[in-house]
Order: sequence, then structure tokens, then C-alpha cells
Amino acid sequence: MSGRSMNGKWPLLALIASSVLALGQFEALSAQAPSSTPPSAQAAATATPAPAVAAKAPSLAGLSRRANMYYEGVWGVDSLKVKYTESGEMIRFTYRVVDPDKAAPLNDKKIEPALMDPQAGVKLSVPQMEKVGKLRQSSTPIAGQSYWMAFSNSGRRVKPGHRVTVEIGHFRAEGLVVE
Repeated sequence: MSGRSMNGKWPLLALIASSVLALGQFEALSAQAPSSTPPSAQAAATATPAPAVAAKAPSLAGLSRRANMYYEGVWGVDSLKVKYTESGEMIRFTYRVVDPDKAAPLNDKKIEPALMDPQAGVKLSVPQMEKVGKLRQSSTPIAGQSYWMAFSNSGRRVKPGHRVTVEIGHFRAEGLVVE
């Protein structure tokens, strides 16, 4: 690997390593914590199996919990969604800002976003309307606010259920499921 490609991976590696360490410390502390329930209640609780819960339940966008943690930690956004709108003529990408400083590049007017669908073999762009301008929000991000951009899907080649990738400069969200 070249030095240039590793430089971009260091923040991700640091985030993953710190998450693993924090989880390990939390599990160790919870295993050492004294229980306030009587031993008979503990035995009954361990004898009755809990209902099965999916550990890796994907979000609506089809992202794993780890991917959601990455987008929140590195890019300052969560709740990534891609929707089929306007009878399929538009694909709307939305996200919620958690950290405005980290999320600022996503709202940069100078950066051209793209939505790629390998299944359909297309790369969509944000259209520019004559009187409105680009169909995207480009204001300064505010924590807790949701932002959107619309991609032109003329020919309706991107369909609900497809997995797509959204690129905005260095930001890249892969595997988003079109709702």
C-alpha cells in the first residue's frame, strides 16, 4: 500500500480501535459489578432464555451499526436515507447532522455530489433548475437538523431495493438501500 492511501485510513482505524477498546472496558466493568438481585432471582433469570434479538440489525438504509458509528464519528452525520420520490424521477438523499464541523463538507456548494447504482449501471447528478438552482441544501450545517439533496433519475433506472453509493467529495456512503 502506498503512504497516500494509508493516510486516509488512519482516522477510520483509530475510530475502530477506540470503539473496540471502549467496548472491552465496558464489558469488563459490567462483569465485575456486584449484583443487587438475590441469588435465587439470578438463577431463575439465567434459566429462562431471553427472546432472540438480532445483534446486527441493519438500519433502514441497510447499514450496519458499525457503519452508522463510522459516519457519525468521522463525518458528523447519521440517519442516512435514500428514497425513490416524484414517481421515480428523483432520488432523494437525506442525512441528519450530529457534528456541524465534521459535516460541513457535505453542504459545500463547490463539491458536486453523485449517486452511483452499479446494478443499474448509472451515475446520477444533482440537477440545476433555472430559477431555483441546484436541488440540494448548502447552508451552514446545524446540529440536529436534517439536510437533503435530490438526484435526477430520468429513465427511472434506479429502483427501490437497489443498493447505491453516494459520493460528496471525500465522503462516500456505500450500500444504501433505496426505499
